[in-house]
Amino acid sequence: MRISLVFALVLSLLVLSGCSGAPGIISKSTNPAPSPVSGPAIHGIVHGGQSSISGSHVYLYAVGDTGYGGAAVSLLNSGVLTQTPAGGQDGSGNYYVTSGSDGSFNITGEYTCPTSGAYPEVYVLAMGGNPTGSGSVNNTAISLVAPIGDCSKSGFGSKYVVVNEVSTIGTVYAASLVITDIAHVSAPPPSDALAFTALGNIDTDLLYASNTGVARATTPAGNGTPPQAEVNTLANILAACVNTTSSSSSNCQTLFANAKNGASTPSETFTAALNIARNPGANIANLFGLQSGNADFVPDLSSAPNDFTIAITYTGGGLDGPVDLAIDGSGDVWVSNEYATSISELASDGTVLSPSAGFTGGGLSGGIANEVFPGIAVDTAGNVWDANPSSTLSKFSSTGTAISGSGGYTGGGIDIPDFLAVDTSNNIWLGNRGDFSLSEFNSSGTPISGSGGYTGGGLAAPSGVAFDISGDLWAANNGVSGSPGGDSLTEVNSTGTPISGSPFTGGGLVNPFALAIGPSGNIWVLDTDPSPALSAFNSSGTAISGSPFTGGGLDEPRLFAIDASGNVFVPNIDGNSLSVLNSSGTAITSASGYTGWLPPSGGSTLNTPTAAAIDGNGNVWVTDGAMINGNYAVTEFVGLATPVVTPIVANLLPPYSSSAVNKP
Repeated sequence: MRISLVFALVLSLLVLSGCSGAPGIISKSTNPAPSPVSGPAIHGIVHGGQSSISGSHVYLYAVGDTGYGGAAVSLLNSGVLTQTPAGGQDGSGNYYVTSGSDGSFNITGEYTCPTSGAYPEVYVLAMGGNPTGSGSVNNTAISLVAPIGDCSKSGFGSKYVVVNEVSTIGTVYAASLVITDIAHVSAPPPSDALAFTALGNIDTDLLYASNTGVARATTPAGNGTPPQAEVNTLANILAACVNTTSSSSSNCQTLFANAKNGASTPSETFTAALNIARNPGANIANLFGLQSGNADFVPDLSSAPNDFTIAITYTGGGLDGPVDLAIDGSGDVWVSNEYATSISELASDGTVLSPSAGFTGGGLSGGIANEVFPGIAVDTAGNVWDANPSSTLSKFSSTGTAISGSGGYTGGGIDIPDFLAVDTSNNIWLGNRGDFSLSEFNSSGTPISGSGGYTGGGLAAPSGVAFDISGDLWAANNGVSGSPGGDSLTEVNSTGTPISGSPFTGGGLVNPFALAIGPSGNIWVLDTDPSPALSAFNSSGTAISGSPFTGGGLDEPRLFAIDASGNVFVPNIDGNSLSVLNSSGTAITSASGYTGWLPPSGGSTLNTPTAAAIDGNGNVWVTDGAMINGNYAVTEFVGLATPVVTPIVANLLPPYSSSAVNKP
């Protein structure tokens, strides 16, 4: 499992949210007893824009391990009371140190690294203080956070921490939906290895440098481009409130009025930032106006963006016409490339893991001639499977080694497969768009289905396929021009036998293409012609009321993904955007969808996006089918979704066997 500064970011965010209105929301019972073994010294500074904040109460927290909804753990002990300037204790029993006249703070060992009741990932939270540098002003609207990292690792105490608006934006976006609410920041227990790995992959350091508090123009690995100007603009929006003398200032009131969560109005900057991250399409013009005259962080945006999503574009690793992607249990992203007939791999932080030409061999073939989108999936052993339009199936190990030989696996009735799905026995199922059948292979690549595949139940050039919680496979019947069938769904059991009632029709199904199953068990299907829409059916095959669903900027959509809250994320090839609909089919995005911000000159982050996948941190990964700034790329929308268990098949197995989509 990867435990990194990323997770610390989550922690900081959690703690911050736990202390929204004023210090002390987290109960005293979460304070561990002082120990004679103190932690290493921690030094840093609290800044509002480019000015120091004096008199700020700086807390040290660790993420709790009692599951989502649990409390974060306050770490400081009474030793802070003898510091200069003196620390203190709030009304809930939580200790804090105080920032000096230059904004600096020092924690010289008045805590112990958690060994129980919390993760060793810690963060600092700065509450209130004087941003003017003189007098006794205390702006209670100030609430800023920054991660530190794993206190059990060597070198932990050597870090210098800058707490400012940039660190807060970086933290909030990296883990916005991991937080239950302002008072509860806690992860599943460490014994839940999959959940811990997922949370541990979050890395705010991709967006800013923690030792300087400066937004990055390039990710540490060098192959990612964060939206530096947008991060700075969001930081400037917070700074407009932070650098005033009171939470009742006009800037603070404007920020709070336009950064609501439903009807709930924030009272400090952390929760305001969290709400912006969770509602990135709301009140853009009003929020953008706050940075006028408050450009503490540059470069910043010269005009208001389409939305305040934060997206990072990654290149390299053989990306060449990427068309589909899948995420493994470690959070690595595997991408099938149409033009190079290869597979690329990126780590959860975007670092390239595949060679410059990608992983090749294994019978891979491109889809240009057949105009199809090769499917890709990961099994529970970490093996990567790819469906080839040459009517073969390829298999690669978790290290990218081709296992399926030079020609790939054949037989089983495979005939121009579009997509594939993995069942709980690691058998691979494919929808054959060139035929009226499904094919099944075991984990060794041996065909299980006969030479004609599985037929019946209305199967007609099935494309999208997915398994439900009962182990049945659902297939979208796209149909073949001039032949009967199509415009329907087929359900088959684990032996390939059609379920009674198949095929299922209605709900606006027209030329259905991609298919996915949500956490409630509803089957969502993408309709491509004559106009884009999403049809939805319950687990019995009955169309959901209101289906088909439109809006949200759907514009030549393709391969979509569903998060653990049931939100549907759809990339639009013609719209160069990402549409989002909630679990009821209501559009969350506007008619322009989410586009992000493409450095350096702006415009949509996406270019001909073809597929989406969601990782265990709630990041939405999208393949760009056309070049961006001269390179093929994969785009990551940071923290936009509710986290999901990866790979997809893991949702069907213990301990995540309650739904086809689960939260880690």
